[in-house]
Amino acid sequence: MIGRSRELQQIKQLGASGNFEFLVMYGRRRVGKTTILQEFADRHDVIFYSAQEKNDSLNLRDFSETVQRYFDGQFIAPFQSWENAFAYITKKASGRQVILIIDEFPFMAGPNPSIKSMLQHEIDHHWKNQNIFLILCGSSVSFMVNDIMGYESPLYGRSTSSMEVLPFDYLDSAAFFPEYSAEEKLTAYGILGGIPRYLNCFSPGKSIGENLKTAVLRNGAFLNDEPMMALRMELREPNVYNSILEAIARGNNKVTEIADCIHEDKNKCSKYIQTLQTLRLIEKRVPCGEPESSRKTIYVFTDNFYRFWYHYIFANRSYYELLGEEEAASEIMAGIPDFMGLAFEDICRQYLLRQARLRNLPFVPAYIGKWWGNNPAIRAQDDIDLVALDKKKAEGIFCECKFTNRPMPMEEYDDLMTASRAFPESMKKHFLFISKSGFTAPVQRRAAQEGAVLLTLEDLF
Repeated sequence: MIGRSRELQQIKQLGASGNFEFLVMYGRRRVGKTTILQEFADRHDVIFYSAQEKNDSLNLRDFSETVQRYFDGQFIAPFQSWENAFAYITKKASGRQVILIIDEFPFMAGPNPSIKSMLQHEIDHHWKNQNIFLILCGSSVSFMVNDIMGYESPLYGRSTSSMEVLPFDYLDSAAFFPEYSAEEKLTAYGILGGIPRYLNCFSPGKSIGENLKTAVLRNGAFLNDEPMMALRMELREPNVYNSILEAIARGNNKVTEIADCIHEDKNKCSKYIQTLQTLRLIEKRVPCGEPESSRKTIYVFTDNFYRFWYHYIFANRSYYELLGEEEAASEIMAGIPDFMGLAFEDICRQYLLRQARLRNLPFVPAYIGKWWGNNPAIRAQDDIDLVALDKKKAEGIFCECKFTNRPMPMEEYDDLMTASRAFPESMKKHFLFISKSGFTAPVQRRAAQEGAVLLTLEDLF
């Protein structure tokens, strides 16, 4: 299994504690939670129950069968109630370790919210003194955070650990395409993001253009309408959410811009945006170093594939069908360098975070991200692709990220130097340039003289 060694190690350590452990595990759909749990289950003796979207009595019947077959080797009859089912586990766990995994717990507790209270009672009166390892897993992030770990939940304070399973970063995603060049690996990540299910849809033996034809553009392909299908599963009014996501994909990233673009009330849009944040599809960003309450707030995609899909596929489906898969893929690939700009900035941010963890930067950043705002030096609005600041904002790294097909010219070097003047002269400044196509000779000479760092795509791996 690619990546996920940290998650597996955490689960393994909890299972080896010898005490009662209760892990709440969550993350968006397709991120690989079940795969992690199955990998753990393959190595350990566990009760593994996957709840289904069906009524309470059917889930109780299936849970009863799973538990009875584990302990007794056969299914006799469904328990009369969930209390009986949990009490049966308590009795059978006496003097031994029991690992109970319930995957997609919201499907079980949604139709019958009292299950949470029944679990709480069993934990408080019996399980907390036994060698029981309980894992509740779910794809509904809001349910797992609020209804399981939230203050008003009966299970509040009972969990001993929590884990949000996140998408892979660009480096782990690259492992899905070992034969790709550095540019191809980054482009694949810029299109697919870090969701394992999406990464597996691209064949490492095909070019990116070929993969676009067969895995995205072809009718019936999993990725052809995956975002639309996922939203319909999660939301009651997918049409409004579709409009918001398309607006953001088109560059409208402030609440007022989004509201104007889709002709909806600003307050209504804010509520929908909050839901999309809960689903981990978009996130709020402010200029690096500014407070979360900054009036310069924007919203951006956290998922590269959703950004790609809403930018290219959502509004152009009929047009691409007329073009045909071959021409449509060629047209999309022609615009990929421009599309990759935002994704490449995020890739460079991930690179800096990795280097910070390895202590390879001049300091450990307290703030890292894009910066935009007024530059007094030029009396105009300005921006910097990537800034990292120390805790006292006395030292900073200023980074230019270029995913273009030509070597970076001196004008880009000068632009970063000018933009950095928006920060105090007293600040100790380091300069970093990352360019897909390298650098012109004058830039290389100047960087050597001034101590600026120049990196290409290969340096990111």
